[in-house]
Amino acid sequence: MSNEATETIAPVTNATEQSTQTGAVEQPVTSHSSTNKKKKKKRSKNNIKNITLIYPDEKYPEGEWLDYNLKRTTEAEERYVARDQTREQEWNDMRKASEIHRRVRRNIQNKLKPDMPLMDIANIIEDATRKFTGAEDLKTMANPKSQGIGFPTGLSLNSCAAHFTPNAGDKTILRYEDVLKIDIGVQVNGNIADCAWTHTFDPKYDNLLTAVREATYTGIKEAGIDVRLTDIGEAIQEVMESYEVEIDGKVYQVKPCRNLCGHNIVPYTIHGGKSVPIVKNGDQTKMEEFEHFAIETFGSTGRGFVVPGGECSHYARNGNAPVSSHLGNAKKLLQSIDTYFGTLPFCRRYLDRLGEEKYLFSLNNLVRQGVVTDYPPLNDEPGSYTAQFEHTILLHPHKKEVVTKGADY
Repeated sequence: MSNEATETIAPVTNATEQSTQTGAVEQPVTSHSSTNKKKKKKRSKNNIKNITLIYPDEKYPEGEWLDYNLKRTTEAEERYVARDQTREQEWNDMRKASEIHRRVRRNIQNKLKPDMPLMDIANIIEDATRKFTGAEDLKTMANPKSQGIGFPTGLSLNSCAAHFTPNAGDKTILRYEDVLKIDIGVQVNGNIADCAWTHTFDPKYDNLLTAVREATYTGIKEAGIDVRLTDIGEAIQEVMESYEVEIDGKVYQVKPCRNLCGHNIVPYTIHGGKSVPIVKNGDQTKMEEFEHFAIETFGSTGRGFVVPGGECSHYARNGNAPVSSHLGNAKKLLQSIDTYFGTLPFCRRYLDRLGEEKYLFSLNNLVRQGVVTDYPPLNDEPGSYTAQFEHTILLHPHKKEVVTKGADY
């Protein structure tokens, strides 16, 4: 999420037995079970189930490990490793969320095709996430915020770079010529795996996707403890701007969307306060050990600057805002938001799923009061194309872990 920023059974073959009598050969007898036809167990089409059934020991795969560019002294490293062990549950939560993320995105990648409604895509993604996490019905959970969807599924098309997910009744269709950004969040105990990629059918966009993907990998490579945020942004910008893309006979330099960026992630809060720029911006703030960061880049054929516009779908509770005693009917909606989402981002479809009705006036009232923040879609200029790639990294004392890394990207 941007910062405004699924066996075969080995065939059983019975050998034909022959019995030789004096002057006669008994014909082979083949039982019904020794048929030469190989029977295969039909592969299940639905391998989506609670992730704990796949990993009963609750130990999840680690992400890709990368060395830091700087070396630490042996004594310091020993000290940091000891402290790292105290974070083991947190790391395991992130690995669980990331393994779910990989399975969810593989599931949808196998199903994407032109002329699919965005609403269908969102439902496939979110229903799989709910099933993997065991959060299919928030109302029956002892703690509905313990695990589940980390934030609304981003399905932003073309010039829209981020923060679009369909509201009820939306009829938007994914076309062959579209550039679709898919941004998915999975959370376990508030630890959010934030990871995104761009999907296209038409190969004419390949260079755009390559530019942004390589820029994200560059940001991951440069990230580390004590690294200044502006230095990461400068490296990202240099890589992205080195690419050009030809679309329908016109050549564009790929530009970073300079007012979009990555971010650190803290429990139950997707944007933790630090922003990872994708251009050089002079921010001398440094990354610190034990932090979680979403390294997220956006490239565009347009002006490289996004502005809010369109019907809003994304919202989040502002945990620091004082609650007015004059909320009126909005107080009931706020109680529901606090119970089921807390400070995790949500969208209007999630309120619909909970059975909330005629809530839009109250929701807007909460926004006006500053208790809830709205995050409208973010768009570059009309006619442009934007792409996004993102991974979550964990800054261990001795190495960084690209926890959401998968075979796909």
